[in-house]
Amino acid sequence: MSALIHFSDSLPAPSPDRPRPDRLIHGNPARLTWTLHESADGLTSAGIWACEPGAWRIAFAAGKEEYFHVLEGRLRIADTAGHTREYGPGDAGLIPAGFEGSFEVIEAVRKHFVVIDRDARP
Repeated sequence: MSALIHFSDSLPAPSPDRPRPDRLIHGNPARLTWTLHESADGLTSAGIWACEPGAWRIAFAAGKEEYFHVLEGRLRIADTAGHTREYGPGDAGLIPAGFEGSFEVIEAVRKHFVVIDRDARP
């Protein structure tokens, strides 16, 4: 039986990374991911993500989407046509499968996330 997950429980060690150099728009922000759940089939993951200010291009695969809830900070997401949405503390959003555009962290951000990646099937 699987245990319930509470996002305020003790966090595992974070996984650090940075945007790929070929996707950078400005800055080179450090990002930290605390993965609290990963399904046995690898299709779903959930956790906490934090990032310094900066911007980079994003391209979600046709089977990958992300729901998120901003805890602190401010971010802006723009599609390739230039339509933008900003999110701050308390805001939630969904990046749909196949989305292409840019992701900008305006103020250091921390958010909860749930990613479903149907393309991760073995």
